[in-house]
Amino acid sequence: AFEGLCWFSLRKGTLGLAACRWLRTPATPGTRLDLRGIFPPLTTPFTAQGEVDYSRLEENLHRYATAPFRGFVVQGSSGEYAYLTPQERLAVVSRVRQAVPRDKLLLAGSGCESTQGTIAMTVGMAEAGADAALVVTPCYYRGAMTSAALIHHYSQVADASPIPVVLYSVPANTGLELPLEAVLTLSQHPNIAGLKDSGGDITRLGLIVHKTRTEEFQVLVGSAGFLLAGYAIGACGGVCALANVLGAPLCQLERLCQEGRWQEAQALQFRLIEPNAAVTRKFGIPALKQAMEWFGYHGGPCRAPLRPLSEAQLEELRRDFSINGWL
Repeated sequence: AFEGLCWFSLRKGTLGLAACRWLRTPATPGTRLDLRGIFPPLTTPFTAQGEVDYSRLEENLHRYATAPFRGFVVQGSSGEYAYLTPQERLAVVSRVRQAVPRDKLLLAGSGCESTQGTIAMTVGMAEAGADAALVVTPCYYRGAMTSAALIHHYSQVADASPIPVVLYSVPANTGLELPLEAVLTLSQHPNIAGLKDSGGDITRLGLIVHKTRTEEFQVLVGSAGFLLAGYAIGACGGVCALANVLGAPLCQLERLCQEGRWQEAQALQFRLIEPNAAVTRKFGIPALKQAMEWFGYHGGPCRAPLRPLSEAQLEELRRDFSINGWL
């Protein structure tokens, strides 16, 4: 089955021969990654004609080089990965890898709906230069996505992957939260390095940190809105859409938490809550890209069917940033 998949992928131009060898003979998992730090989930710039704008992507990365990020997430939710072709997804990861230093970790979103498709994409991401695969929960048949089904899915992916796997739970987009039982079981897999959780349930996050404390399992919070709370309960870092806009303040919040300067961290966290909500659950990626433009980055248009903000939404977005002192 894997060889057939490799032949199909080669004809489509998505995987190389090395990737096919990986599919047939998974690599032995290596040393665990150190995920401590802030990761912006990169947006994907598009031209006016709707094509991926690689030059503007590289210009954004050049500007991000001044921030002390641990690394970058490519093809996460903020990257509009659901609207990219498999070839585009792999090409974006390859271009980012070429543009950033090797000491910056590159987490690549490789989730697909089927286990077979996810394995193929994960191997392709590894060949493109990713250090780890961020694997979102399959959700189209969410009613059938029991703990047992998800444990089997992620175990198969991690067994076949030549790079570490990071679980990704984002119920706002998938309508499915990765069950606690599944997380705890999967935390014991030698090639599963951690979890990015965007759900915002701090009680759940704290329990995961507590229950996996004997494992080499790391928890990343998936939003700047509860980054301080995440650090307080033992999370190791954050993958935060707002870092595309306010990267330096988010890294400052990380540093304040590490140094135990909790009152200063709290004051900064309060100023981040409304801008974060505006570029995520309130207005989404069109708002994130608009805010990037205000701060000197290339945001640009989204891919259809996502639409630009209305004038009223634009004004509300500006207000959410300005009343907190960012504009």
